[in-house]
Amino acid sequence: MELKSSILFKLGFLVLALMRIASATLSPSGVNYEVQALMAIKGNLHDPYNVLENWDSNSVDPCSWRMVTCTSDGYVYALGLPSQSLSGTLSPMIGNLTNLQTVLLQNNAISGPIPETIGKLENLKTLDLSNNTFSGEIPSSLGDLKNLNYLRLNNNSLTGPCPESLSNIEGLTLVDLSYNNLRGSLPKISARTFKVLGNPLICGPKGNNCAAVFPEPISLPPDGLKGNSGTKSHQMVVAFAASFGAAFFVILVIGLFVWWRYRHNQQIFFDVNEQYDPEVRLGHLKRYSFKELRAATDHFSSKNILGRGGFGIVYKGCLNDGNLVAVKRLKDYNIAGGEIQFQTEVETISLAVHRNLLRLRGFCSTENERLLVYPYMPNGSVASRLRDYIHGRPALDWARRKRIALGTARGLLYLHEQCDPKIIHRDVKAANILLDGDFEAVVGDFGLAKLLDHRDSHVTTAVRGTVGHIAPEYLSTGQSSEKTDVFGFGILLLELITGQKALDFGRGANQKGVMLDWVKKLHQEGKLSLLLDKDLKGNFDGIELEEMVRVALLCTQFNPSHRPKMSEVLRMLEGDGLAERWEASQKVEIQRFRPWENPPQRYSDFIEESSLVVEAMELSGPR
Repeated sequence: MELKSSILFKLGFLVLALMRIASATLSPSGVNYEVQALMAIKGNLHDPYNVLENWDSNSVDPCSWRMVTCTSDGYVYALGLPSQSLSGTLSPMIGNLTNLQTVLLQNNAISGPIPETIGKLENLKTLDLSNNTFSGEIPSSLGDLKNLNYLRLNNNSLTGPCPESLSNIEGLTLVDLSYNNLRGSLPKISARTFKVLGNPLICGPKGNNCAAVFPEPISLPPDGLKGNSGTKSHQMVVAFAASFGAAFFVILVIGLFVWWRYRHNQQIFFDVNEQYDPEVRLGHLKRYSFKELRAATDHFSSKNILGRGGFGIVYKGCLNDGNLVAVKRLKDYNIAGGEIQFQTEVETISLAVHRNLLRLRGFCSTENERLLVYPYMPNGSVASRLRDYIHGRPALDWARRKRIALGTARGLLYLHEQCDPKIIHRDVKAANILLDGDFEAVVGDFGLAKLLDHRDSHVTTAVRGTVGHIAPEYLSTGQSSEKTDVFGFGILLLELITGQKALDFGRGANQKGVMLDWVKKLHQEGKLSLLLDKDLKGNFDGIELEEMVRVALLCTQFNPSHRPKMSEVLRMLEGDGLAERWEASQKVEIQRFRPWENPPQRYSDFIEESSLVVEAMELSGPR
């Protein structure tokens, strides 16, 4: 009994620890506070070249965003935006990124005061705000950054005194406050290098005072303190020659090291690994060389980018044989080894062969790179066809939207019930449904979560997806199942009907709430015509509209056990069994069922009230 009690106690402690870790990045409303802070930073900056384009307020996980680096457990620890032509101001919300260790914002045109809240970043080691137009005084709160090593505030318009609190930081290596408008006396800062040149009110107009306060150390021979001027001159020449020789030797060594690294990386970059024959096939898959894919994508040119996502960047490529392909370059795969495991996962994904699933054509694996090669989808994603007005492409008509719904359902049905091992997608939405040359729906990105995370199979991982598409049980517990995909499919049906994103619906009319809530409301009021995408111009089938809305509402019920399986969803879309299933659903009182006792009546309310997301489960889930 004592042994059992001890085990139960340890298990309970472990669960509580996981819950604390999982909720660490969440605000009381269940929203990732790091996402909120980063979006506030983006909102205060002017970004003329859209370098922050993929920073999305609806995202659950900011670790896939450009210029953001995360720890292995999903916390933002580095923010690097140097030389990006940014202007505007730096939001005080940066103080909420409590795990930051590095902030690099140099060489921009950011103005305004340096936020006091930076002093809350107790883990910060490097802060570089140089070469901007920051004004106002240096916050005294910087003295609270006990782990700070490098502080560069040079070449700004800072005024006032240098804070006395900086003398409290013991581990400083470099402090550069040069070329500002600081005044007053300087504190005793224990930094190896402390620069204040270019502050006229401290150094004087010619900088002479700073030279007196911080003299450069000069090493002279011991017997050179006295003697004639010729001896002194000779000693100075010898010292200069020795210094020059030492500097030249150091530069030579560094040059050789850089050359060696370049040669080494060049070999990795071009996939020079003779044990692999590019023509060797894994099943029906072809192994491509990195050099071949690099040439096909024009050196991974930004002009060839088809899309970005949590798993990496997709490029359009043209192979030597003239075939067009889509090359997905998986992000953050800088590891050595794991080759057999990677190939096993690729082979597993390649076994899922269905006309409505994106077929894996081949792959590339080097020491530092993992790439997947797919057929090129000429009609892009469903999301781009619903909302892309730039290219003037014709809107999807009602018949094609119904066909897309059926094709997607067939693809998910295969993954859930006909594929061995079973695969759960976890991010079903219009952006992940592609269209081939005949506008046939092709489900993409399935299985990639498993592919990327096999190294951390015993480590908790963050919930991935897009708010508005994530099933309530996945958002609140981190546990997913086939019914998680069913929920996402229901939201996809609403995207096909409305032509809008799940969180964009109603914004034009200043309505509050997500798409699902408004669909329920308008369905109850019998106003389904208000849901329709205006691009349809009234050309739709009223009976099919009613049926599709009902299927969507059945798929998005809060209790996952009440949602139909994909096989049932497909039959209902084809006109079989929908009336009976809908009538039964109207009699269900959701409040009686756990774990959804007294659930919120609206999905948006649930998102706001959710206060815990357990970051657990292998992303591929049950197989």
